[in-house]
Amino acid sequence: MSERQNGLTYAAAGVDIDAGNAMVEKIKPLVRSTRRPGADGEIGGFGGLFDLKAAGFSDPVLVAANDGVGTKLKVAIESGRHETIGIDLVAMCVNDLVVQGAEPLFFLDYFATGKLDPDQGAAIVGGIAEGCRQAGCALIGGETAEMPGLYREGDYDLAGFAVGGAERGQLLPTDDIVEGDVLLGIASSGLHSNGFSLVRRIIAESGLAWTDQAPFGVKQSLAEALLEPTRIYVKSVLKAIRGTHGLKALAHITGGGFPENIPRVLPKDFAAELDLDAIEVPAVFSWLAKAGGVAPAEMMRTFNCGIGMVIVVANGQAAQVAAVLQEAGETVTPIGRIVPRRDAGVIYRGAIGL
Repeated sequence: MSERQNGLTYAAAGVDIDAGNAMVEKIKPLVRSTRRPGADGEIGGFGGLFDLKAAGFSDPVLVAANDGVGTKLKVAIESGRHETIGIDLVAMCVNDLVVQGAEPLFFLDYFATGKLDPDQGAAIVGGIAEGCRQAGCALIGGETAEMPGLYREGDYDLAGFAVGGAERGQLLPTDDIVEGDVLLGIASSGLHSNGFSLVRRIIAESGLAWTDQAPFGVKQSLAEALLEPTRIYVKSVLKAIRGTHGLKALAHITGGGFPENIPRVLPKDFAAELDLDAIEVPAVFSWLAKAGGVAPAEMMRTFNCGIGMVIVVANGQAAQVAAVLQEAGETVTPIGRIVPRRDAGVIYRGAIGL
C-alpha cells in the first residue's frame, strides 16, 4: 500500500479558513455602522457584549426572539440578489420584540453555506447591518459556517437572534383590553417573509423567470418585486408606545396570517372582528390568488394581505395613535374592533379585495 505523499488539509476538504477571514475583514465596517449606546465593541471575540446601564435602562426585562427568512432565500439565491435578504432576517426578529413593548438592543446572525464566497457573504451581512440600523440595534456578533456536502453549491441559510429590553411593568399586551377597543392595521411592504413555498410553486406553474417583469403592475423584475424587504416597524411603533401610552397590544402578522397571529395577544374571552372591506390589498396578493387559484381564507392564513402589524387601542385614543404612526411614515387604517369571543378568535366582516 503506497503512502499518501501530501497530507490532506481542511481546504482540500472544502473549508477555506482564509475566505472566512477575508469575509470578517469585509464586514467589520458594516458592523461598526450599527453601534449604539450599550454596544461599541468589535466583532471577532468569542461573544458579544452589551451594557444595559449604558443603554439607559434602570430595571429592565429582557425579551429574546429568533427567526429565519424561509424559502424567500431561494428567490435571492436563484436570482443572485443578496443585498436585501439580511433586512428580512432582522425584521422577522425585531418586529417580534417590539410587539411586546421591547426596544431591540442587539442582534446576532448565523450564516451557513456550502462554499463561502466572501463577496456574497459581505452583501448578505450588509443587508443585516442595514436592518439593524433601521431597528436601532447593534450587530454584536454572529457565526459563519462553511459546510461542504450539507448545502448544494450556491445555497445558504440564515438565522437571526435578537434581544430587546423593556422597563419592568411596561411589557405588552396589557391586561385592560375590553370590548369596543379599536384595531388599527399598519400597511406591509408586500409579502414580507412568509408564504414563499406557495409563491414559488405559483411562479413555477406560471412559467415565469425571475428576470421577467413582475406581472402585477410594478416596473421591476419579478425577483426585485418579490424580494422587497420586510418592513421594520420598530422606530415608529416605539414612538407611538412612548408618545401616547395608548397601545394595549400588537400582533406581528407573519406565517398564519390574521387567524393565527391576532388571537395570540388577546384575552381568551375576546375576539378580533375584522372589516375586510377596509383593507387595501396590494396587487401582488391579488395576482397570487388569481394565478394560483388560492381561496381567500387560504390567502389570509398564509400571507399578511397588506397588513404587517395590528394594534389594539382604546377607542378614544385610536386617532392619536394613528396620527403618531402616520407622522413616523406608516400607513394606518382602522380595520376592526374587539368583540366578545364565541368561537373563532378572528371574525370577518365584508370580503378581502383579492
